[in-house]
Amino acid sequence: MKAQPNFDPIARPYQWLEYLTLGRLLERTRLHFLPQLLTARCVLVLGDGDGRFLSHLLAANPILTATAVDGSAEMLRLLRQRCAPHADRLIVHHGDALVFSPPEGVQYDLVVTHFFLDCLTQPEVNALIARLVPSLSPSALWVVSDFRIPAGRMHLPAQILVRSLYLAFRVLTGLRTSRLPNHGAAFYATGFLCLERKLLAAGVLTTELWQRGNPAATPR
Repeated sequence: MKAQPNFDPIARPYQWLEYLTLGRLLERTRLHFLPQLLTARCVLVLGDGDGRFLSHLLAANPILTATAVDGSAEMLRLLRQRCAPHADRLIVHHGDALVFSPPEGVQYDLVVTHFFLDCLTQPEVNALIARLVPSLSPSALWVVSDFRIPAGRMHLPAQILVRSLYLAFRVLTGLRTSRLPNHGAAFYATGFLCLERKLLAAGVLTTELWQRGNPAATPR
């Protein structure tokens, strides 16, 4: 059985470690598509960590109910604190997202994975997306943010950055993943198409808005 990483030790300092290394870039990436998510009613958020994105989403969308899944109890504690004003619309689940089973009859019209899929291997990403599809509404949205390795002059710096981050997380949390998965291939294989993509930091960061079962959508 694969050993699960432990993010509890870095939960409290995580925000400041992020700001010290990348400033507000990850925050800008997470919040980019927030205006497009204000009509969602039922969201599944995987690996939001300390809850900075989910607190913004719940505040901006008063009709939304949210389920947050995370393997770190300490991250979930911080998430609950940040989302306390909206506790009546929040369900938290402490456990592995790869084996999370949505309640019978629940259909999510939005899934959010900010800097989470890059913690998984390619087979895990494939299995996760395929596993959740039956619990999604026919036109559900999925927001994903991740690092990427662009072509051109930023290719080598991005490789160095991503490898350094994987090494740091291996030391600090025990994360064994060491390369970025191709989440796009997994989405296309399960009937999603990309509505919009925003690249930041010279293409080293991407945030994407995918939709299930949208034949009119084309990747940008």
